[in-house]
Amino acid sequence: NKEKALEIIRAAAQAGADCIKIQTYTPDTLTIDCNNQYFQVQNGTWEGENLYSLYGKAYTPWEWQAELKQEAERLGLDFLSTPFDITSVDFLEKLGMEYYKIASFELVDIPLIKYIANTGKPIILSTGMSSVTEIEEALAAIRSQGKNNQVVLLKCSSAYPAISEDMHLATIEDMKKRFGVPIGLSDHTLGDLSAIIAVSMGAEVVEKHFCMDRSEGGPDA
Repeated sequence: NKEKALEIIRAAAQAGADCIKIQTYTPDTLTIDCNNQYFQVQNGTWEGENLYSLYGKAYTPWEWQAELKQEAERLGLDFLSTPFDITSVDFLEKLGMEYYKIASFELVDIPLIKYIANTGKPIILSTGMSSVTEIEEALAAIRSQGKNNQVVLLKCSSAYPAISEDMHLATIEDMKKRFGVPIGLSDHTLGDLSAIIAVSMGAEVVEKHFCMDRSEGGPDA
């Protein structure tokens, strides 16, 4: 519902957010329409869902995105998106996207990372599930394009919702020393405790999923 999307953006602005982030994909840019076991979610929040069907429920229609960006900017919010393939990047470039987020699941998609880095735009990179070596490879891929050294890494636990006890926020201090770039938190926990602790440990960016009313349902509620 586009009006709901606009309401969410206005609520973020009223709450004091600096930025709004969406995701840019369609079911067909992420997966194939297949019902065998390899395309079923086996556990967690979306257990029993077929991937193609789940992405069909969750994606933000591309024809809305220019209007959403315009509304965010009217309210003084920065606006960015997470693309999941090259066609998404091309689409966002036409919208005038000024910086990008790369999701944890795409941290190992080196061709996509290089393509985004080639735009010369700042990049926020989530690191859920990744090893030190994989993070180093992603940073090297960005720098190899010679156009971009503006990177923020986000500490992330890729569970929905994440459990506070499993966040391992002490990693933030190690990441600051190890990688030499600004560090933030992609926070999938309920509540705000993890974000508060992360900021006290030096996190400079906090990303938080939110919805207006959990009773409305939907994949993120």
